[in-house]
Formats: sequence, C-alpha cells, structure tokens
Amino acid sequence: MTLYEYPFNERIRVFLRLESLFDRLFYFSQPGDFRLHQQAMGALFELIETTERVDLRGGLLQDIERQRQALQGLREHPDVEPEVLDDTLGALARVAGQLLHQPRASQLLRENEWLASLRGRMAVLGGTTHVDMPSYHAWQSKEASSRCEDLQQWIAPFSVMREALELLLDLLRRGGEVQQEVAHAGAYRQMLHGKAGHLLRVWVDSSDGTFPDISANKHMIWLRFSTQEGCYRPQPLQRDVRFKLALCLGV
Repeated sequence: MTLYEYPFNERIRVFLRLESLFDRLFYFSQPGDFRLHQQAMGALFELIETTERVDLRGGLLQDIERQRQALQGLREHPDVEPEVLDDTLGALARVAGQLLHQPRASQLLRENEWLASLRGRMAVLGGTTHVDMPSYHAWQSKEASSRCEDLQQWIAPFSVMREALELLLDLLRRGGEVQQEVAHAGAYRQMLHGKAGHLLRVWVDSSDGTFPDISANKHMIWLRFSTQEGCYRPQPLQRDVRFKLALCLGV
C-alpha cells in the first residue's frame, strides 16, 4: 500500500515538510560517497531556511502542551494503560525541557562563516563546482569518516527538534481510525460536519497504478483518483477504487 497524507492546516503542512527534510538529512549524512553528502548539505540548508521562516520551536512547545493537557484528561479512561500514558507524558516533558534550551538553527550559520558562504553558492545553479568553490571541493575530497564527523556536528542542534516532531506526529497519526472505503467512478466525498481534522491519511494499492488528488476542509473530504502513464498528463479514473482512509482529529 502507498500512503498519501494531506494536512488540514499550515501548521501540519510545515510539520510534514520538516519530517521529509529530516528524513533526507539523516539518510544522506550516513557514511558514503561525497555525492550523497552533497544531498545532505542541500537538505541541511533547506531545513535551516524553513526553520528561519517560522517559529518552529514555539509551535512545537505549544503543541506539546496541548497534547500534555489532552492526555492528562485521559487518565481516568478505562481503556488507557497508565504505564503507557506515563511514558508518553514523560517523553513530552523531556523534549519540551530540551527545546526550551535549544539554540536557533540560524545560529549555526552565524558561527560558521564557511557554511554561510556555501549556502549562498548552493542557491546558484551549479554553483558548487570546484571552479566556483574550491574549498567545498576540498571538503568533498576528505575521507568519508571526516565528512560524516562534520555533518553530525552540524546536524546535532536539530536532534531535539526532530524528536519532538516525530513524537507529535506519531500521537496525531495514532489517533486516526483506519476505515475501508470505495471511490465510486473514481470519486469519493465525505461530509465532516465541522469536525476539527488535522491530517488525512489515504492508503492505495501500489499495484493499482492510481493516486488520489485530495482536498479537505472542516466541512468535507474530497478525493479524485487518477492514473498517469508515459508522457501523458494524469487522467481521471471512471472505475471504482478501493482504499483505506484515516481522519486524524488531533487536539
């Protein structure tokens, strides 16, 4: 099954973008060819730019507090396991405390002039060749272990932020009940009647060759399934499509 996710608001959209950037950054920063590490550097600068545009730390702390209050209210619920609840509350409290003392991501560029100059060159198409930036070419020529050391040092300030983001998204996703649905003639609509949805998750059979165009707000979920082959633009399907759906309401 291929999973597609759709955010109901800009806050969750930013969280999903950051999750994708963290995934790229940590994957490509592992030991390997210098070309892989170039991808890691690109993800690092995208991450810095994204976190500069929004007060991510403040947003994460607000979400952690909302989750903490919501979970505290479940303590007397008969279906809640006290040990699991205490572990989750402890994890929320720990990452919140660490986030409070987390320096801003942009501080990394203020303290490292070479990274700041490299960021400027990466904004130019093809601007990081040995012709344009020989110092970067020299860094790429180092042993993989040495490059990894540098990358881990530059990535370290983001570790707590990544952990907080993973924890919040995991709690949000686990709150959605998975349902089997059918899109008749390739289209599906569900009225929400004002439910405060935060994230929509849709699973489609990978072998079916289809994908959903998703639109959603507090009133309605709308899906239109299409297929794309060769060099042709996507075409709407006219047959029934079975899929799974989960509406994550959040707090």
